Amino acid sequence: MCKGLAALPATCLKSAKDMKHRLGFLLQKSDSCDYSSSQGKKEKVSSSQRVSQEEVRKWADSLENLIHHDRGLAAFRAFLKSEYSEENIEFWVSCEDYKKTKSPAKLSPKARKIYDEFISVQATKEVNLDSCTRERTSHNVLEPTLSCFDEAQRKIFILMEKDSYRRFLKSPYYLDLVSPPGAGCGPENCKRSHTHTLDCNSNLISQCA
Repeated sequence: MCKGLAALPATCLKSAKDMKHRLGFLLQKSDSCDYSSSQGKKEKVSSSQRVSQEEVRKWADSLENLIHHDRGLAAFRAFLKSEYSEENIEFWVSCEDYKKTKSPAKLSPKARKIYDEFISVQATKEVNLDSCTRERTSHNVLEPTLSCFDEAQRKIFILMEKDSYRRFLKSPYYLDLVSPPGAGCGPENCKRSHTHTLDCNSNLISQCA
């Protein structure tokens, strides 16, 4: 021990040790509280993201029920992405957002952006529209209103409803949600292996988060 510390009275050394011990205890307690708080937040977020089985079953009633539910929309978007056809749901979502535009001054630039991205001949995410609908929509964009994409949006909705939506209901993206682990082994569940189910669940969770 250095001379400086040796020269101090024993009571001072004891007080210093007690203070060090108390500081260490407080820091440890603070870390513990931070961890508990963090865990609590994670559990709360996880709980808020859960969807009831009743709600999930409603998604099978109609495409409208599915895509008007945040988690349902996310699951359907992930499925379409796996089929490389996510442009359809992205166009539908863009039209929904467009119809909520409150400022008349923003209608034209937003309409042009949607048109260039999804409808024009050189669109990066061109959706499958018949020539008549495409031509009428092109004309509407020249003097845009809140309803200028209604016809095109309806056509794409019908296309998804008759095609990709039916495949979605038969895919793991939906079946693994409506029949979670621990549920009875029905005909559909028995066709899929346990490993495949776990892989699909992990894939869906990562894409829907």
